[in-house]
Amino acid sequence: MTEQDLNKLGSTLWSIADNLRGAMNADDFRDYMLSFLFLRYLSDNYEAAAKKELGSDYPALDGGDKRAPLSVWYEQNEQDVPAFEKQMRRKVHYVIEPAHLWSSIAELARTQHDDLLLTLQQGFKYIENKSFENSFQGLFSEINLDSEKLGKNYSLRNAKLCTIITKIAEGISGFSTDSDTLGDAYEYLIGQFAAGSGKKAGEFYTPQQISTILSEIVSLDSQEPATGKKKKLNNVLDFACGSGSLLLNVRNKLKDAGGNVGRIYGQEKNITTYNLARMNMLLHGIKDSEFEIHHGDSLLNDWDVLNEMNPAKKLQCDAVVANPPFSYRWEPTEALGEDFRFKSHGLAPKSAADFAFLLHGFHFLGDEGTMAIILPHGVLFRGGAEARIRTKLLKDNNIDTVIGLPANLFFSTGIPVCILVLKKCKKPDDVLFINASDEEHFEKGKRQNRLLPEHIDKIIDTYQYRKEEDRYSRRVSMEEIEKNDFNLNISRYVSTAKPEEKIILKDVNTSLVGIEKQIVEATKKHNKFLEELSLPLLPMGE
Repeated sequence: MTEQDLNKLGSTLWSIADNLRGAMNADDFRDYMLSFLFLRYLSDNYEAAAKKELGSDYPALDGGDKRAPLSVWYEQNEQDVPAFEKQMRRKVHYVIEPAHLWSSIAELARTQHDDLLLTLQQGFKYIENKSFENSFQGLFSEINLDSEKLGKNYSLRNAKLCTIITKIAEGISGFSTDSDTLGDAYEYLIGQFAAGSGKKAGEFYTPQQISTILSEIVSLDSQEPATGKKKKLNNVLDFACGSGSLLLNVRNKLKDAGGNVGRIYGQEKNITTYNLARMNMLLHGIKDSEFEIHHGDSLLNDWDVLNEMNPAKKLQCDAVVANPPFSYRWEPTEALGEDFRFKSHGLAPKSAADFAFLLHGFHFLGDEGTMAIILPHGVLFRGGAEARIRTKLLKDNNIDTVIGLPANLFFSTGIPVCILVLKKCKKPDDVLFINASDEEHFEKGKRQNRLLPEHIDKIIDTYQYRKEEDRYSRRVSMEEIEKNDFNLNISRYVSTAKPEEKIILKDVNTSLVGIEKQIVEATKKHNKFLEELSLPLLPMGE
């Protein structure tokens, strides 16, 4: 599918969402619409696998027959159904009964059938409870089809769902529905809903332009970025993964360069967003054996995978990316002070968990890995506990690059942010500062500023080749940073002030003499008119 077709599909679906949600909160409608899109993908994938499994036994129906072919096979082979479903659980890891397939649901919606809502509820529960892998457990738990937001009674809710599903079915009927297409459409919608969600968007979405910078950075060789991208990232972690877009971006960037990602790990505290992330992974064709998304609190580290006390068994990641909540208030207890993630560096202050998030991710970074995290500028210069953490990271040669970005890039906040790039074993003993916040390095918009492809490419190129450029980037020695009390405020090292233009007095004098001559000539002309009118003349300069 071309980019033009993809944009057309995305805008078609967004138009449907915008027109149908009515008074419903955009976030609520988002969850319904994305779940239906996901059901479409699961159904298509399941039917394709069933057709392959059944071979010539898969029913071929004429165009006028609106039944799902699988429903016909179920009716004709009732005794073989248990064995068939067992095989499907083994191969695709989930089961969808014919009545719950998208084609069946869409037909109920088209005919305004009274049982649509009930059938949908049964279908969601069946997929969750009868599937083989826990990737599907609770997947639709936050989709409340009995909500009064859809209508005050069953009949109104059923009618609303009929309209929504019919419009979606019509909207995507002319497009390919492979995993890449539906996955990209899903991402497009997440971005559109994020744009309309304001501050809430920060909970689940990292703008694509910033996601690209992080993804490109962690994909490059950690020791020698100039040599290009790694062939493989064995483990990739995002401990505040939102809808999973950033993790997918890392995978896609490496895949485009001919590489691959072994296993994806994500953690998300918000249950609704956690479900969106799992759907997003599956929609992009990632097998449930290739990713693990955990619902939980990263700061409390309640995930068994990340809570391994034996250093030899600890998860080691080749890439860690994150866009955690900015200046999040947390409870740094005595027990957390002894936590293996924080013990060596100390606890972040109660008022801002920024460094707590950073240390959490850094703990799971492998020796040959790269971490890129988005944080507010305060982490660069605030004192107290944060200064102590920052100082240790610098003395241990863990901070590789500091990138300052323009303000107003995020839907959720207008503040400028920075990207910190960290490594456990890095060759340069200096820190690269990139100041990409000046107006010449982004496109200013009415509501949102944007980094254009050329701006993104410049940031990545500067990082990759560790370039220095006046008023943009500079490599700073640890000696200089220490003289500045380990303050990393970018303006201390890379000034964006334009140098004063050199004044050549001879040229200025020549210009003034020329101006004076013009004044004299103009006064002479003016006085001629005044003389004709018998009016007092203007005084002439000496």
